[in-house]
Amino acid sequence: MKIEHIAIWCRDIEAVRRFYEEYFSARSNQKYSNEQKGFSSYFLSFDSGARLELMHMDTVPDTANDPYKQFTGLIHLAISVGSEDIVDQLTDRLRQAGHPVISAPRRTGDGYYESVVLDPEGNRIEITA
Repeated sequence: MKIEHIAIWCRDIEAVRRFYEEYFSARSNQKYSNEQKGFSSYFLSFDSGARLELMHMDTVPDTANDPYKQFTGLIHLAISVGSEDIVDQLTDRLRQAGHPVISAPRRTGDGYYESVVLDPEGNRIEITA
């Protein structure tokens, strides 16, 4: 078995799509729209692993969770970029572009080299080597 995809509700689906394309080399399919339901989505593919589905519908309420705090439920998406140098470079690039860095690059107690940033909608992205 494998995880096929993970979905994220978005307020600004286009900004989130551009973020993952620009910083994580995601490839997007054509936008799907269901006018009757007011629903739209993109599937983003990466070099390997699960896809990411970005979804928008005006009737879905904003989350009450604070992205700077931990809470129960799905808390982050981890994306491996291949090396510690790339973790450092990408984290710095995101910081310079104004994206919040929750945790600077570091080695964790369980041996991972990672940083944590927020995407345009406040979702935590763990960037790993």
